[in-house]
Amino acid sequence: MGDWWQRNIVEPGKLPLLLALAAFVITFMVTRIITRLIRAGKGPFRNIETGSVHIHHVVPGIVLTVIGGFCAVAGGQRGFGSALAAVIFGVGAGLVMDEFALILHLDDVYWTEAGRKSVEVVVLTAALVGLLLLGFAPFGVNDLDDQEMQNRGSVLSTIAGNFLLALVALAKGKARIALFGVIVPFIALFGAIRLARPDSPWAKRFYKRRPRARAKAQLRAYHHDRRWAGPSRKLQDWIGGAPDADPARALERR
Repeated sequence: MGDWWQRNIVEPGKLPLLLALAAFVITFMVTRIITRLIRAGKGPFRNIETGSVHIHHVVPGIVLTVIGGFCAVAGGQRGFGSALAAVIFGVGAGLVMDEFALILHLDDVYWTEAGRKSVEVVVLTAALVGLLLLGFAPFGVNDLDDQEMQNRGSVLSTIAGNFLLALVALAKGKARIALFGVIVPFIALFGAIRLARPDSPWAKRFYKRRPRARAKAQLRAYHHDRRWAGPSRKLQDWIGGAPDADPARALERR
């Protein structure tokens, strides 16, 4: 275990990334526990307010993210300073991303349906950082051998090709696949060759005069959403708490 830790974490300089990811996940989990207790009116926790202004935790999150980011740039990749900066950055990022939906909508949608976006983004972020931690490099650069890495043309063509696949997947309305495809090119290839979602820019541009392709895309999207929407929502509710059915009530409880 000690050899694996030294060889795969310490020597490649991935310890700050691991600490940042751990701080990010733990902060999100603790924050959700506290907000759910506040929502239920249990425990000593209360919303922080100054006068009529509700101080959201995204505010200290931004401050910590800025401090941790600048300290990480100044402190290098090794040593106690870089580790501390990574933890500070991870804590700040966890607080910020927990209120991603609020930033996106510029409104307090924490316990509404729109607030699910925060949980989804946090899970995606943790998964992507986890892939980086496991050794995956963006755009498949890690698949190149030493000789190919020395050839700029090979590197640039690999990056350009994988970026194009991810871009096609994104244009087809498959944002999650496109994001993971940046790290694992095969996933982007899978998204690029599959049918586009009917409301995507790709479908609107290329399926406009292809009624069969448009109908097939609508049918596939219907079956996909019917199969996965329920389990996905249950998982999000388990992680972050179920939203209130009444939007007005959701705002009152934050």
